[in-house]
Amino acid sequence: MKLTQIVAVTAALLAGPVTAWASDHAAHRIVGDEREIVRRYETSGRNGSSSSNSRGSDVLLERVVAVRDDGVELEYDLPKNTSAPDRARQWQFPARLFKPSSGPAKLVNADEIDARIDAWIKAAGLTRASCGGWLFTWTMFKIECDPQSIIATVEGIDLRSLRAGEGEPYRDIESRVSGTLTRTQAGPRGETYTALLPIDPDAVRRTRAEGDVAVAQIMDKTLTLDDALRRRARDTISGTIAITLETDAAGTVWRRTRVTILEAVGSDGTPESSTHTEIVTHRAASEQRP
Repeated sequence: MKLTQIVAVTAALLAGPVTAWASDHAAHRIVGDEREIVRRYETSGRNGSSSSNSRGSDVLLERVVAVRDDGVELEYDLPKNTSAPDRARQWQFPARLFKPSSGPAKLVNADEIDARIDAWIKAAGLTRASCGGWLFTWTMFKIECDPQSIIATVEGIDLRSLRAGEGEPYRDIESRVSGTLTRTQAGPRGETYTALLPIDPDAVRRTRAEGDVAVAQIMDKTLTLDDALRRRARDTISGTIAITLETDAAGTVWRRTRVTILEAVGSDGTPESSTHTEIVTHRAASEQRP
């Protein structure tokens, strides 16, 4: 499986960066406030003599449902103009999460979502036994049936609870070590911070191995994860994760740019490279898009 394919699958399925969260999720939240969250991504790569490119975008609306002393309840939904067929294909939304001032987020409407999953499985001609497996259309995708997976999806695009400041640590799921934020720009409208983290080779090898298992499953072959990991242990992996955080005048992060550059040499000696850029932007739902 090509490195670029694995990166594309990973971007679609994983939560994204794991960062340091601010302690007060409810600060400055007002019931009824609605924000648009836009995620744009682009991947380019080369495998030996071949190259590939892909890009896309996702949009969610975040609405404040309730503010309590111990946290805030938020609803995440697809844009209001989403067609009925498109909505039926995405059982995850609307989803309501309670984000406490400390501790993990909790899914509020899990039963409602579970009922949508049943309808989605039936419409797709699948069964619950298919859950956790893989399908291939224009790309590979996992048959996800766990309502709790929504929490990771939402946390991967959460910017408002990020700490952005000179010297603040920044953690990422694909790096073993924390980066340190450095202020690179400051002005009356906000500030910009950057951090650079090294890629964790073992995390990439595991992702590649999981991709190999998925491909084998699609091709009706048998490959265990342990066997795939042993094969991928010979891969040479290097790369970096570059983070840019932009804040408004109040210090709230409204845009995050994440650029992952990977270089790999497989056990067969074929060089591979990939650059994946993800930009997550938060804005008031009433604001016009640029």
